[in-house]
This record gives sequence, structure tokens and C-alpha cells, in this order.
Amino acid sequence: MYLHANIKLLRKRKGLTQSLMAESLGISRSKLAGYELNVSPPLDTLVKICEYLEVSVDLMLKQNLEKYPVHKLGEILETSRYLKGRDLRILATTVDAAGRELIEVVSQKARASYLAGFSDPDFIGDLPRFHLPFLPQDKKHRVFQVDGDSMDPIPDGAWIICEYMDDWTRIKDGEKYVIVTAQDGVTFKLAYNQLKEKRQLLLCSSNPLYKPFEVAADTVREVWKYRMMLV
Repeated sequence: MYLHANIKLLRKRKGLTQSLMAESLGISRSKLAGYELNVSPPLDTLVKICEYLEVSVDLMLKQNLEKYPVHKLGEILETSRYLKGRDLRILATTVDAAGRELIEVVSQKARASYLAGFSDPDFIGDLPRFHLPFLPQDKKHRVFQVDGDSMDPIPDGAWIICEYMDDWTRIKDGEKYVIVTAQDGVTFKLAYNQLKEKRQLLLCSSNPLYKPFEVAADTVREVWKYRMMLV
């Protein structure tokens, strides 16, 4: 794991002292020094560090960023921030007694709190959950309840099963996705991938009464691909 060296490298790349970065994160300088040396931070602190340094958790943990020349490192960080999601992270999830991942259910009522709680294991753990053996076990799924009639013929109140996407470059034009954004929370739309050209997604409704709108990549928090509707 390259976490400790990467934290130090990215901090220095931004021209930050340990004291300044620690103050911004709300932790002590000695704790940050430990994280840069050999101490692994708690999950919530790790997420904060990655958000502050504008890098994905996956990249922070798995890539030795010291081996790249300056220009290549810049390209890698840009890809991490915008093309594969600024806030890719360790996904909060639940498992059963046998260690199988469960499918959490996000109702219309829970949608209002989802943006604030999607990365909180306690919030996710409090959601209703179940297991479906016919779904691929190497993928993460979650159920969302549709809110409104913008995606006719899928009706208001319908329950849809969605698959978590950890690579946003694979979003396919015209397909259905649940997009979680900082401004709009949970949104179910047809997505058009404009990440490479404009660093944004174009979201459209199947109901022509609703106008398309754009969301910047750095406001997107999660992407879930629609798989099926529960009937």
C-alpha cells in the first residue's frame, strides 16, 4: 500500500505544510505526520484526506505516485478527478452472516438524506436490505425508488435495481443511470457522456416535458447503472 508516501507527495505538490493541511482537515499535525509515515487513518479521515487532495481513494491506496514524472502525474490526477470521478472511494456497504454483499434499499423518504449519508457506514447499515442470488456476485447493487414521472414509462414510486459504477468513463450515451450530485442529490436520468470533452454529463428525461441539464463531473458523487425494475 502506497498511502503514506502518496499523502506526503500530494501535500508537497500543493505546497502545503503539515500544519496547514492538518488544520484544514481538523486534525493535529502529529496525526498527519503519522499518516505520512506508517499510521493508517480511519476510513472517514482517509476520505477527507482524498477529498482535500482531490484524488480518488483507489488511486491513493493502489498507485505508487512517486514513480511517475511530473507531467505524467498531472495527467493521472486529472483522470482520477474528472474522468473516473473526483470522489471515488471505499463504498459503504453491508453483508450478511455468510459474507455476501446485500442490496440496500433507498426509498423516496431516504433519498432526501442519501447525499449526506451515502459514505456513512451507519447510515447505509440502517437501510432495509436483502439478497438476490441471480444477480452477479462480483458487482455491487442497490435499489432506489423512483420519484416523479420524468422517466416514463417507469412510474413514480417504482423500485429499480442499479449497479455501482466505479469508472465513469464507461457511461454509455442514452442509457439509464442514477446519478448522485452535490446539488440535486439522487437523480434518475438518461445520461450522455461528455466527460472527455467538457468534464460533464448531460442528463435527460424520457418524458419530453422535462428539459435536459448538465452536471459538472466534480459535483458527481456516485453513479449507479440501471439494470431492471422490480415488479
